[in-house]
Amino acid sequence: MANRHPGATPASAPGGERWQIGGWTVEPALNRISDAGTIVQLEPKSMSVLMLLADRPGHVVSREALLEAAWPGLVVGDDSLTQVILKLRKALGDAPQRPAYIETIAKRGYRIVARVRPLPQTPPEPATEALGQALVAGPRGGRRAAALVALGVAGVVIVVAALATIAHEWTTDPLADPPATVGAVASALPTLAIAPFDALGDDPRVDVLARGMTADLLTDLSKLSGLSIVQGAADDTRPPMAEPAARYVVSGSVQRIDERIRLQVHLADARSGEQLWSGRFDRPLAGYFAIQDEVEPALLRTLHAKVSEAELRRLSRRYTRDLEAYGDFQRGQAALLARERDENARARDLYRHAIARDPGFARAYAGLALTYAADYRNRWSADGSAALDRALAMARTAYDMDPDIAETYWVMAFVQVERGRLEEALDTLRTALRLYPSYADGYALAGGIYTYLGRPAQTLPMLRTAMRLDPRAGYLYFLLLGRAYLFLGDLDQARVNLKHALLANPADVELHVYLATLDLAAGDKAAAQWEAEEIRAQSPDFSAGEWLRTYPMTDAAQRATLAQALRAIGLEEHPAIAARR
Repeated sequence: MANRHPGATPASAPGGERWQIGGWTVEPALNRISDAGTIVQLEPKSMSVLMLLADRPGHVVSREALLEAAWPGLVVGDDSLTQVILKLRKALGDAPQRPAYIETIAKRGYRIVARVRPLPQTPPEPATEALGQALVAGPRGGRRAAALVALGVAGVVIVVAALATIAHEWTTDPLADPPATVGAVASALPTLAIAPFDALGDDPRVDVLARGMTADLLTDLSKLSGLSIVQGAADDTRPPMAEPAARYVVSGSVQRIDERIRLQVHLADARSGEQLWSGRFDRPLAGYFAIQDEVEPALLRTLHAKVSEAELRRLSRRYTRDLEAYGDFQRGQAALLARERDENARARDLYRHAIARDPGFARAYAGLALTYAADYRNRWSADGSAALDRALAMARTAYDMDPDIAETYWVMAFVQVERGRLEEALDTLRTALRLYPSYADGYALAGGIYTYLGRPAQTLPMLRTAMRLDPRAGYLYFLLLGRAYLFLGDLDQARVNLKHALLANPADVELHVYLATLDLAAGDKAAAQWEAEEIRAQSPDFSAGEWLRTYPMTDAAQRATLAQALRAIGLEEHPAIAARR
């Protein structure tokens, strides 16, 4: 086996054959696996390793043998094989703790534990076969031959039409007309809002679990093709956000009593107020994840959502089964949102603790990437370039570990923005939104990028869509919308949105830069000078030149507007530098 060419199929299989591995149909020649209508494209190296393991089902294949066969003539580290195994498990919906496909044998290697069998060659389509018969029938075939030719042509037309439909699905740009895209999804599918779960009692650990339950329901259910998720409570009407479009609302509460967890979940019709389903769960604390495993399928059954078997398998996978790692991650998320230097460092420590407990926790790596990106953006690191490189490495690790989470695409796009790769970031978000059309943060980040590119008019529909999907939008949504209106010259709308953002986070330096620019545009230099003092208070070493140097905006006219505003309020350079002049 070690001498086989990388990507080779099992010894008995010609390259074009298909294989059944567990519930998946595997097509090595096409580098893809499929199950119940779900198609997953594998990297060639991943397919190579999968088929090398499938060559000996039930038998252990050593790491050395896999490395030699899959990377012939190359010296690569064990980490290369580990990453491929991680990708395969994610693609197959497998869990290393309870493997149904690939089992790790400590200090030895890996083995396939699923059933492996060859599938017959795909038979020719009836229409295609008929066309072939007609072509060989010759003139004596008469009307029968003509009919077969017509049938064959019809078959070709059907195939071409089907291919055109598939091509359209994959080439449609979800950023081109987001309201129409979201509207089409919402009109065809049950729409569901997840209200924040209540934390009962004074135990701060319960807050963590309540936030986690809300976030996990959003993350898990937004993956499914049979639901449209609106991120927020159906009765949240805070201006200037649009009314949510959810037909159904999930709400609930979490309570801890000694070493037990009590969870109540309700599903209601938002229009009639009728309660459609409720569940009460009282388990030992260690059973928290088992409760999640029961809640989500129960919601889907009640809503009669059409979900494939492959989606259900993926839904059953937890991001971690370690409750301590889970708690550290949720606390890290809360610290990260503060966007303050000390809290950013605390978030990093929490994410690292989560990873130490569970090295396969992809979302913790994604959070870690954002802490390094924040160091770069806010100049909290002595070596900003190294911080940005670290952010990219962590973002790639998160994506490689779990490309089934919209969050990993978003983090990758965010880091690409910080690196100045704006068009690459938009492409990443397009992929995310094709997979998860209800992903509010994807539309919001795309909107922010359009303003960076000097196209603020394209920002508005992105942010309106994001706010429609997430009525509880954070202050960043309002900041993104406010700065777009500013560059469009609509000062009133800019002020409404920037002030709304200010209420939620008065410590954001970028927000004060835009408020100062807005005040100057409105002719109020005194108010702009007050904003300059706020910037100095938040960032004593603020320098317009340094801030703009790392700011990802590429439009020259907009950069000039910001530079001129900062110069007008005395923030062109650091005071110490100015004093030496």
